Amino acid sequence: MRSHTYKTAAAAGALATVAFLIAVPPAQAAGTRDITADVLAGRDVTLAGDTVVTVPSGTTTYDGVLRGEGTLTVRGNGTLILTRDSDFTLPKSRQRQKVSIQGGNHPYVTTTTPDPPAITVARGATLQYGNGGSTGLIGHFPYGTPQFALNQDNIRVDGTLRLSLKNAAYNLGTISGSGLITQPRFLWGTWDLSGIHTFSGVIDNGTQVNAGRPEFATSLPNVRKILNQGTWTVDTPLGQTVTQGMDFYQREYGSDINVQSRPGSKVILTGQYSWSNQGGDTDPSLSDPTLNWTPARKNVNKRGTNIKGANVQWGDGTTNKIFMPGTAETVYINLLAARSRSLLTFDYNGPVTLGAPIGGGRFHDTLSAPGAGDVVIAGTRGNDVTFAAVQYYDGSTTVEKGAVLRLGSGRSGGDGGLYTAGSLYKVVNNGSLVLNNVGKALTLSRIAGSGSVTQAGTATTTLTGSGVAYTGTTTVKKGTLALRQGATLGRSKAIRLTTAGSRLDVGTTGLRVATTLSGKGTVKGSVTNDGVVAGGLTVSGNYTQSAKGELVLRDKPLKVTGAVRLAGGLDLAAAGTEPARRITVLNHTGDSKTGGTFTGLKEGAKVRLADTDYRISYKGGDGNDVVLSAATATSKSPWPSGASSSGAVATRTVGAAEDDRMGWWPYALALGLLSGLAVPAARHRRGNRRRGGRHAA
Repeated sequence: MRSHTYKTAAAAGALATVAFLIAVPPAQAAGTRDITADVLAGRDVTLAGDTVVTVPSGTTTYDGVLRGEGTLTVRGNGTLILTRDSDFTLPKSRQRQKVSIQGGNHPYVTTTTPDPPAITVARGATLQYGNGGSTGLIGHFPYGTPQFALNQDNIRVDGTLRLSLKNAAYNLGTISGSGLITQPRFLWGTWDLSGIHTFSGVIDNGTQVNAGRPEFATSLPNVRKILNQGTWTVDTPLGQTVTQGMDFYQREYGSDINVQSRPGSKVILTGQYSWSNQGGDTDPSLSDPTLNWTPARKNVNKRGTNIKGANVQWGDGTTNKIFMPGTAETVYINLLAARSRSLLTFDYNGPVTLGAPIGGGRFHDTLSAPGAGDVVIAGTRGNDVTFAAVQYYDGSTTVEKGAVLRLGSGRSGGDGGLYTAGSLYKVVNNGSLVLNNVGKALTLSRIAGSGSVTQAGTATTTLTGSGVAYTGTTTVKKGTLALRQGATLGRSKAIRLTTAGSRLDVGTTGLRVATTLSGKGTVKGSVTNDGVVAGGLTVSGNYTQSAKGELVLRDKPLKVTGAVRLAGGLDLAAAGTEPARRITVLNHTGDSKTGGTFTGLKEGAKVRLADTDYRISYKGGDGNDVVLSAATATSKSPWPSGASSSGAVATRTVGAAEDDRMGWWPYALALGLLSGLAVPAARHRRGNRRRGGRHAA
């Protein structure tokens, strides 16, 4: 395709104009002035109403200036390059835009009822501002706005608008249309994208865009995609919330998204920042989502975000498409302090995985310093966040009620963790904290809140220090949960070791059960029971049950390898369903004798369970087990429907059965007495009837 470059030389301009006008169809709206010939000739044009330029194929460079009052429509299938600044306005009869400055000492600008477009780039045409220099912009700037100049000449882009300017900053007014706005790379110019824009096309950012500043908020509710090949900066005025919901794409190494906010403000990003390997400028996309997680040649798919003292939220509770998908090799995330510490909130409605560490370095050097900020997992229904990398931010981690945070993905290469060395570190868990590493041991401290903690990975997790004070349930499904340096589970409302391979290592301090301990796993270390312990567990250490404690027999006995000292209650109501003549309550595999007895159940005491009598012994089995042996049966079926394997009634608790309760014998005695009284009375009545007389009645 031959490129046409038109200059203002008279002879060349005249010849070219004649040739072009012969080929261009004359159709146009009534009252619209066609200035094609003037533009091709390079002449300055004063607008006096609606005007149109039809750009021929190739490139047309216009060195003239547009002024006056009117509109400009650029159509055709070529590129029109403006090299000088132009300044024209809409006719006053069409101007309706209202601009106000608010905020007092911290002024910011709002725009309402924007003017219709002064410039329109029709589909198929390209309008280029500038040619690599600092001029070539169309604009009128009457507002006196603080810290930036707001353009009154709004623009509609259905074709392509190319910004080839290296100005420090410039504004395009309010943008509409559905085409492409593109900025070449390495021009180091910045454009201010201010206000509420209805533009629904694609923005290709080659150097830098200010999509928000302290002086204006920016909303882009309809933008389809951003191809970010430079720096996309989002900022806010005081007390404002800005939501940007489009997807970002990157195809060249070195692009990033910088987010800043003022006190009381928030930036919400609901899209995803992906690599792009197809679709060009007009429709960037990624052929395979897993490529976000796979390093590409020369790191061309590495992209990042720098959160600079801002309050940022990923997601709005309506998506589970994480904003930064990737690993440390493909993405970087920095939490920095500027005026204040940063805050990052995850707000999704389904599972998402963060595969990279959050640090506080400069750009790609994420781990050169800890991140200066805090993280929140929002309590949105379904919000289930996995940290599949060890995090490096120095602040708090809050899991709100209803949310889940998983440290580790449960797969090789996906181990997670938190940075615990900072003075501001703590975990406030009011939801669910799942510890799911498979290779890397995990150490945590300072865990508070009402939520649950679950050890789900095969790698050991160690809880340290007196700051372990959460009150939710502790569950060990796999691997080992260890307690060290004064950590206890004294406030946890329940402790569950749900599989035979689960392990709770309580160290030399031992475990004092104040609530409940149950399951099928092993407690490594001594256990003191001041609450409720259920059978089926193994205590690899000593077991001491205080007068406040209770042992609940389930389908398997409690197994203890160390010394045993008993007191308190024995509950047989939860035993299994198979009848047995002998029931082992406690399997004591150590060599020492079992000390003490359950309250009210001395050696040989009788235990009545449904219709079967048992006697308890603390010398059963191999000499020191606690067993129940059936003594007598007083019914044809000693195992009636609803009885447990021990014959226990489902709600029956055996404790002070002989000392503190009357048991069954008062009822038997009362029945005997009633029978004894009934027999003589009957005989007396029969005798009176035979003898008759006055005492017969």
